[in-house]
Amino acid sequence: MDIIRLFSEHPASVGETYSEHMARAACFGVRMMLAGMACLVHAVLPFLFVRTGSRAIVELNERLAVNRRAAPPLVSGKQLPL
Repeated sequence: MDIIRLFSEHPASVGETYSEHMARAACFGVRMMLAGMACLVHAVLPFLFVRTGSRAIVELNERLAVNRRAAPPLVSGKQLPL
């Protein structure tokens, strides 16, 4: 497997370039880390961040589902037109 393919195959499978995928994945990761920290605080102080974790999960799942539906399907590593 060549190096270019390592960095481009998965982003292409979800309809993104490498840089688009990197930005989106980084935003998702930061959001998950912040929501995770809020959940840890909530575990000790249950009156704080009551809905933060569940809201983040729902929002991220919706964003992911919309993007997956929009990406063209792959057949043998090649995208088919919609």
